[in-house]
Amino acid sequence: MSFDGVFTYAMTKELKAALEGGRITKIYQPFPHELVLYIRACGQNHKLLLSAHPSYARVHLTNETYDNPTEPPMFCMLLRKHLEGSIIESIHQVDFDRIIVIETKARNEIGDISVKQLIVEMMGRHSNIILIDKQTNTIIDSIKHLSPAVNRYRTVLPGYQYVAPPSHGKVNPLLATEETVLTTIDFHAGKLSDQLVASFAGISPLLAKEVVFRAGLANRATLPKSFIAMMEEVRNGQFTPTIYTHGQKEIFYALPLLHVQAEGKTFHTLSEMLDRFYFGKAERDRVKQQAHDLERFVANEKAKNEKKLRKLEQTLEEAKQAEQYRLYGELLTANLYAMKRGMKEMKVVNYYDENGATITIPLDEQKTPSENAQSYFQKYQKAKNSLAIVQQQIERTKEEITYFDTLLQQLETAAPKDIEEIREELTEQGYLRAKATKQKKQKPRTIELERYVSSDGTEILVGKNNKQNDYLTNKLASKDDIWLHTKDIPGSHVVIRSKNPSEPTILEAANLAAYFSKARHSSSVPVDYTRIRYVKKPSGAKPGFVIYENQQTIYVTPDEEMVVRMKNPSR
Repeated sequence: MSFDGVFTYAMTKELKAALEGGRITKIYQPFPHELVLYIRACGQNHKLLLSAHPSYARVHLTNETYDNPTEPPMFCMLLRKHLEGSIIESIHQVDFDRIIVIETKARNEIGDISVKQLIVEMMGRHSNIILIDKQTNTIIDSIKHLSPAVNRYRTVLPGYQYVAPPSHGKVNPLLATEETVLTTIDFHAGKLSDQLVASFAGISPLLAKEVVFRAGLANRATLPKSFIAMMEEVRNGQFTPTIYTHGQKEIFYALPLLHVQAEGKTFHTLSEMLDRFYFGKAERDRVKQQAHDLERFVANEKAKNEKKLRKLEQTLEEAKQAEQYRLYGELLTANLYAMKRGMKEMKVVNYYDENGATITIPLDEQKTPSENAQSYFQKYQKAKNSLAIVQQQIERTKEEITYFDTLLQQLETAAPKDIEEIREELTEQGYLRAKATKQKKQKPRTIELERYVSSDGTEILVGKNNKQNDYLTNKLASKDDIWLHTKDIPGSHVVIRSKNPSEPTILEAANLAAYFSKARHSSSVPVDYTRIRYVKKPSGAKPGFVIYENQQTIYVTPDEEMVVRMKNPSR
């Protein structure tokens, strides 16, 4: 657990410095469990993200852009009523726990001073965001409701008194001394890191392991000194926000973690680090929830076509035996006089063979000699006729597999707003039934593309699904723009809006093409690039499918850092 009490303490200090005294100007709720507060403070505009997501609960400043719903949820409207225009009086942590309180002051409808508290509880699946009236300690509303039937200890509903999550009676680590550690920890019981977690507030297993690691041979002399030294770093604000990467696994923390054997990247602020760490993670989680049925449908369709392909290839192999069936039929016809009903096989001389070799022909013992010969001629004719048809079906089936493989890749990298476009495409292609609706026909949705900026300021556009790919390549891009796509790998269409882009820009665009492809986690990914004028969509081709020529190929390794930088060039 990276977002523990110590991390919350560090984040609170960062937010206090940036936001206290600021005015809340706008409030949005882009997703069911997340809020974005726009705050003007210290002559600057800030965006504060508050998340009660079951897996990604957090609080930090953000530079990300979120798509807001056309109609704000009820909780968002209520927050606008009570908090927009109010001043942030203070930001503080509760009992060294994962709870941050944002206290605001404003005048109500009749001109009286009103003090509200926005409480963010980051407790995994129990996370919540609660607005209370400080004077009466009454809950005005919360992003999640908790009835008495669910929790007898505390009720989180409008009109009820606010009750903080239960305290476990742990020691505040910032108030601890070496003597406190010595009297709290049983050195004979072992599992010292577990004891630290159980005894001190805000200490996660991750931090406890670091304390024990820094203690070396942890004992009564070294462990207290290690613990107090780390708490001194926390007290003095000596934070080094770092993300550690080991393969595809990432962890972050506010302090250096010497026990983590992985590559680390440091950041200037905790918020900058969290923006980078959660880049795409929470979004992909939302996509999985929204598109679970769609992903399962596409995977099933791909599996069905793969099974069909195996059967067709087996049929093709049988069809390729057509000439052998004809040979058997002719040899049996020439040797009818020597055959008798009830024979299981017959050895005959193959008069087509220069050496006069013999050949053994299987027979159906229930059939007459003439019927056996006719059976092979019928098999020959059937196999001959089916050869061309089966080859066509194999090509079509391979196209279907490629199509569904592309959709699976697009679902993996899709944003929530892309899901409906993929669903619409499957409906238009006849794979899904159109939903019956009595509502008026909606206007066609405007296609929005992902926009990136290269290091020299050149605009690069990325299509995240087939509708976007078709629009980008066939309608929006100019004939001399540069088009990129991973070579023989499902992925996004990428267009550089320039006739003569620099070599660094081409490499950065190729990185985007590799990152938004099935080869995202691979290295040395081949990416083709050519001008739009050499990219064509065959008549009757599937959505997103094109052919191209005059291409060049470069090899890149997808770099998420580069993607983040191009997405937010101001960072």
